Amino acid sequence: MRLRTIAKALLTVAVASAPTAAFAQRRTTQQQTQPAGDQSGGDSGGMTFTADEANQTGTTDPAAQTGNTGATGTGGDAAGGTGGDSGGGLGGLDGVGGPEVRASTRPMSERIFAVQQIYALRNRRFELQPTVGISLNDPFVSHTGIGLAANYWITNVLAAGANFMFNQPFNGRSDVDLRAARSIGLVVPINEYQLLAQANFTYVPVYGKFLMFNRFIFHYDFYVMAGVGATRTRPIAVVDPEVRRFDWQTAIMFNAGLGVRVFLNRWIGIVAEIRNYIYPERLEALRIGSPGVIDAPPAMQGETNCNNPGGPACGSRYDANTWLGQTALTDNVMVQVGLTMLLPFNPTFRLQK
Repeated sequence: MRLRTIAKALLTVAVASAPTAAFAQRRTTQQQTQPAGDQSGGDSGGMTFTADEANQTGTTDPAAQTGNTGATGTGGDAAGGTGGDSGGGLGGLDGVGGPEVRASTRPMSERIFAVQQIYALRNRRFELQPTVGISLNDPFVSHTGIGLAANYWITNVLAAGANFMFNQPFNGRSDVDLRAARSIGLVVPINEYQLLAQANFTYVPVYGKFLMFNRFIFHYDFYVMAGVGATRTRPIAVVDPEVRRFDWQTAIMFNAGLGVRVFLNRWIGIVAEIRNYIYPERLEALRIGSPGVIDAPPAMQGETNCNNPGGPACGSRYDANTWLGQTALTDNVMVQVGLTMLLPFNPTFRLQK
């Protein structure tokens, strides 16, 4: 084992010193060939050259760069030797790499982007989102609706737009509400929605991509939105459904939420979001009529104003002023899923490389 280790060390030293030895041998060979050139290129007849002639000979005639054996040939030898080393490419950086070595010392100004560019560019494009929404936080009534959102992207991450959702034909009492009302007589005031409409801003803080089934690559983005608008709601008569009939009421509404888009190509994708609609809602009164007031039906059918002759008694069961109770701040949390489409379908952009 010791001999093998020593053999490996000697082999490593030999391999590392091989280029140095070859370069030294090359330099020794060049130095040994220069006297031979002096003997063959010199003049034994004592011919002399001026300094200009010696410099000219050393730069133009490779055979004369070795100098002269005469008295003045020493200057030519020095000039020729120096010129041969630098001009002939036998040593120094000029002989190794040439222009490539000099180019590598220049400062690099190339811009490198570590994050991949956005797959579906949104800047100055319109976005349409047909969606279906389902309420989450109301166990007594469902508020399903169909909606449409339209956004204009001011930049790739900021958009201004409007959302609209229609709920009127899709409201319905849940099984929990019906069972509670029938089995134990528990009555909970509930409301139904006609529509939701709001203007909002959308901001995209995160975007990226993911790999599915080790084969398909999908691009996505997360976004947040907030806005203000209006809603139209009315109570569903559950306390005294035989008499009470409610009209639609308009209320100011605020909304905020977050969502995610998964793009199938550069202009269409799947969207899912959760929103919280906050608004003041007038609930149905739990008390029927007023104490001490006779609940006699009005003499005129459909007349509910107690100030008119022949109308119901003020404060009675048939007085519409007694049908509404307290106003509560309501949170309507909805999940919406649908499609997202960017228009135009095939825009032309100039991307940074």
